[in-house]
Amino acid sequence: MAPRLDRLATLYFLSPLARLGPSRPLSIPILMYHSVADEDESAMGPYYRIAITPAQFLRQMMWLHQQGYRTTSLGSAVGLLQAGAGTEKTVVITFDDGYRNFCQDAFPALDRFGFTATMFLPTASIADRPLIFNRRECMTWGEVRDLQRRGISFGSHTVSHPQLHGLDRELIREEILRSRQTIEDKTGAAIDSFAYPYAFPQTDEPFKAMVRQILQESGYRYGVCTRIGRAGATSDPLFLERLPVNSADDRALLAAKMAGHYDWVGGMQSLAKRIRKPQAKASRQKEAENAPFYTDPSRIP
Repeated sequence: MAPRLDRLATLYFLSPLARLGPSRPLSIPILMYHSVADEDESAMGPYYRIAITPAQFLRQMMWLHQQGYRTTSLGSAVGLLQAGAGTEKTVVITFDDGYRNFCQDAFPALDRFGFTATMFLPTASIADRPLIFNRRECMTWGEVRDLQRRGISFGSHTVSHPQLHGLDRELIREEILRSRQTIEDKTGAAIDSFAYPYAFPQTDEPFKAMVRQILQESGYRYGVCTRIGRAGATSDPLFLERLPVNSADDRALLAAKMAGHYDWVGGMQSLAKRIRKPQAKASRQKEAENAPFYTDPSRIP
C-alpha cells in the first residue's frame, strides 16, 4: 500500500512543529462523516473515502469521551467562537447524505456517550420508505422524526444533491429553499443549517457571495462545507470548515486533526484551486475561440 502523504506530513512534520510554536487561536473541530458501515473502499485513495466501519466509529466516539470532549450544535459552536471563550474540548459531529446505517450503526455509539450530532439530508432521497442514494439506503421520514425526538438535529443538504457551482441562480435557490421547507414540513422543527454538497468552490468569491445571499434569504443561519480545517472566530458562519473522517483515520491522525495539526491541508486546497483557476479559464477561452460561433471574448466566463 502506498504511504498516505497527508498522514505522514501531519504526524511527523506539522504536529512536532505545532507543539513548538505559539498557542493556536480559538477554534472548534467540526467532524464530517458520511456512511457508517463495513464497505470496501480499497480501490479509492484513503483521502477520498467516505465510509467508516461501525467498530472504528465506536472506538473514535469512545476516544473523544475519554479525552473529555463534549458535543454541541453548530449554532452553539458559532456563539462560543464569537464570544471568544469556552471552546476547549468542544466538538461538533456532522453527517452528510442521510444514510440509513446512521440509525443502526452510528446513533447507538453516539447515544452511549451522550453525544449529539447533526445530519444533513438531501430531501429527494428521503421518503416514507427507504430510497437509494449513492448505492446506499437512506433513512425514512419516520426514522428522521424518531431520531429528532432522541436529540439528533437535522439540516439541509439540498434537494437532489447537485453540483451547485455552474447552476443558475434560480435553480440554486430552488435546491436550497425547497429542501429546508420539506424538512420543516416533515419534522415540524425550524431548520437553520445547511451543508454544501461536493467540493466547495472557495476561490470563486462572486459565487460564494451569491450562495451566501440565497442562504440568508432562505432562512439559514449556519452552514458547513468541505473546506478542510477547524472552525475559528473568523470563519464564515455559513461556510464553516470541517474535518473529514473515514476508516483510514487511525487514532493518531484523528488526534492530530482535533488538535488543528491537519488544518494545513485546507491551505493546500486553496492554493491548488487558485493555481488551477487561471488554467481552467484559459482552457475555456481556448475552447470558445475554436467554437464555430465564437464572436465576443468579453462573454467568456
